[in-house]
Amino acid sequence: MAAAALRRVGGAGGARRVREPRAPIAPMTGRLQRLLVLAAFGLLTGCGTYGDFGRVRPSLVNDDTHAWMGPAAARGPATNLAWKHQLTDEERTLRDLAYPLIEPPYDRQQWYSVLGELGVGSRPWPYPDRNAYASRLFTTAYRSQTARYNRLIEDIRNDVMRIDPFFSSARYVTEMDRKREKALAYVSNLTAEERDNTLQRIAENRNIVRWVQGSLHERTESYRVALERMVIAAPSPVAVEAERSLTLLQQRITGYGA
Repeated sequence: MAAAALRRVGGAGGARRVREPRAPIAPMTGRLQRLLVLAAFGLLTGCGTYGDFGRVRPSLVNDDTHAWMGPAAARGPATNLAWKHQLTDEERTLRDLAYPLIEPPYDRQQWYSVLGELGVGSRPWPYPDRNAYASRLFTTAYRSQTARYNRLIEDIRNDVMRIDPFFSSARYVTEMDRKREKALAYVSNLTAEERDNTLQRIAENRNIVRWVQGSLHERTESYRVALERMVIAAPSPVAVEAERSLTLLQQRITGYGA
């Protein structure tokens, strides 16, 4: 039943209130409903939104949660093509492994984090300011400076652990895309739409890898800025461990030619 509003009719002596029909509220779209539910769940449960290794719990996402990263990385006129190839399992994995490496570390496990997983909301493009990490680290309350150092070390080590799985997936997807592009020449009656969509998907995969490569460099510099500021603000022997972790991260990145 449509909602109704009250209004006063009649003169001053015989005024009475009658109900006036109000236009029904338009139903929310399925996507909007899901976003609101996920945001509410994240707000109520906090870190409960995440499972092992900081990944969103499978019950809150679907296989194509990070599908938005392809068009976002390509950013070209072909992103509006009417038909697209379904993501392969490895392409989904590539996107799932890429997202934690482009998401700012300080946005992880926040009430709004799930919205970011879905590509909703504003974000610095393509990377946050290098000083943003240090600013967030210093403005967040910690019981001690050691705890602040430990947070920096944890964020660096998390990135170190994520690098190998991502580049392993990227190597496989890149090799398959080479074969996919060569196969276009042998497809009978290939339509322009099929060709454009195939090339678009190849470009998306390639640009996601480049996005992560650039992000890794920016993250390394962000960590370095934070460490330098912490050394002069609160000298500690723990800084040596942080420097070692940062050196390891840089070596891993260099090892993949990123």
